Amino acid sequence: MRSALLLMLGFLAPAAADDPLAGLRRSHPRLIALDADIERVRELLRRSPQARRIYQALVEEAGRIQTAAPVEHVLIGPRLLAQSRRCLDRVYTLALLYRLDGKREYLERALRELRAAAAFPDWNPSHFLDTAEMTHAFAIGYDWLYGSLSADDRAWIRQAIIEKGIRQALPFYERQRGWVVNRFNWNQVCNGGIGLGALAIADEEPDLCRRVLSWALESLPRALASYAPDGGWPEGPGYWHYATRYTVYFLAGLETALGHDFSLSSSPGFRQAGRFRVYFSGPAGKTFNYADGGDAIGSAEEMFWLARKFREPVYTWHQQQRLDDPKARPGALDLVWYQEDGRTPSQAGWPLDALFRGVEVAFFRSSWDDPDAIFLGVKAGDLKVGHSQLDLGTFVLDAGRVRWALDLGADDYNLPGYFGKERWNYYRNRTESHNTLLVDGENQNPKAEAAFLAHRFERGLAWVVMNLDQAYAGKLKRQRRGVALVDRRHVVVQDEIEALQPVEVLWGMVTDAEVELQGAQAELRKPGRRLSARILRPPEAVFDVVPTTPPPPQNPNQGTRKLVAKLPAKVSALRLVVALTPYREGEPAPRLDWRDRPLDSW
Repeated sequence: MRSALLLMLGFLAPAAADDPLAGLRRSHPRLIALDADIERVRELLRRSPQARRIYQALVEEAGRIQTAAPVEHVLIGPRLLAQSRRCLDRVYTLALLYRLDGKREYLERALRELRAAAAFPDWNPSHFLDTAEMTHAFAIGYDWLYGSLSADDRAWIRQAIIEKGIRQALPFYERQRGWVVNRFNWNQVCNGGIGLGALAIADEEPDLCRRVLSWALESLPRALASYAPDGGWPEGPGYWHYATRYTVYFLAGLETALGHDFSLSSSPGFRQAGRFRVYFSGPAGKTFNYADGGDAIGSAEEMFWLARKFREPVYTWHQQQRLDDPKARPGALDLVWYQEDGRTPSQAGWPLDALFRGVEVAFFRSSWDDPDAIFLGVKAGDLKVGHSQLDLGTFVLDAGRVRWALDLGADDYNLPGYFGKERWNYYRNRTESHNTLLVDGENQNPKAEAAFLAHRFERGLAWVVMNLDQAYAGKLKRQRRGVALVDRRHVVVQDEIEALQPVEVLWGMVTDAEVELQGAQAELRKPGRRLSARILRPPEAVFDVVPTTPPPPQNPNQGTRKLVAKLPAKVSALRLVVALTPYREGEPAPRLDWRDRPLDSW
């Protein structure tokens, strides 16, 4: 029944509809990097300086691994995840270098790591991400090192994959619960890790692996649908990386093991997933980090795979830029999937602005090529999505290689009830910590959604207008926010509300800049840079600064503060307009030519 449904939906090749293992490559290695890929890497190292730097970084990492203790069964809060990821990274690094160089020290150290993890009493299936990532590690170790493993080594690695990995997934698949029916990152990570484990040992355990693979192929499209229609990811940039890389691991494993990916890579929006990453990354090296996540762009080896798969050289350029960062930590798959020919977004003719539907996030910038460019991210979205914070209408702003309006990101996941009943009591998850309107000091409705009503993207003026009516539905009968980038130099944020009864309204922007207040104006300062903030309307509004320090044990948000625009009294109707102009210290602030008008007239 499941195979017939998947075939009807176009996710299974006809020959594989009844047997997902049809066409299985019988030899090893068969996961992600075949022997021909290793030869390609050797050739690449002869001609590419960046590839040689990646290789050298991996060799240095392998040296550090040799002197480190193997993984231990140590949980942080409810998670073994740090140990699973450590094992995975080490196995990838050591196994790739062994395949490239043949040094037995790499093989022996990889086996030491795997033996330690195989001896764990379990891989913490109560937090199944931990089990999935460890299964992934063992699948790669088994497959990539297969030709050099003894029969005994193959047996205990295979047994660990079965008992501590695959069999732990069966109750979820059989009962169709938890991550199996999830639409977000847990789906991709758990199906990806378990699916790779099944592919690694499919010829030895065909019946078990056929069942598991069939279930994984049924489950994964639920999460892939979240990329529709245009590649955005609802859980934010941090979880874009986690979800997308595991999607790519699994699809790459299917391709190399079976010769195809059941057309899963053709899911609507998936080919644009890399485009979303390019747009959410700013020239200051930060992302628009809505939802639980940090603001560092980081490296994403899956961009090389996406670049090759979809023939998109901008994805290549983006990952090459990330690897040029001195703080970058290249992974083994940066070499395996490395692409040489990149193009900048401007060379490819990409527009400066983009709006991603479904996730309802928009991005603006003043240039693709100027490192001092303005970068602006604006969010509407759906607060019911996993990892959401109560942030409808929020924005971030970079200019002059620094961030002026920031998102504080996630707090400690191990705080009591962080993903439960206490979530909306923690400051970083509350509306008051975001760059949006706060009404009567209360949170937005956690079940609210917001969408863009209109947008205009032109060189001299780019803007979006969003409908925030659901955010405070019990207090406001109408709420709109418009955000504009004017002349690629100024940001205008305009809020309009109609209340059911008078309410207290506070406009806010979290910053780590020094702030000098001047009534309806404020000057924000960072070394060599300034940002002028002005309240254009109403005349009675003034700026103030409020602290961003919640009670312990929450993150104290050291060095930050919140610039707020406040009114002398409660209001029933309001149009509040704030202009933000970044500029270089020692130069006059650029003049803003802006005609005040309602959002319906933008």
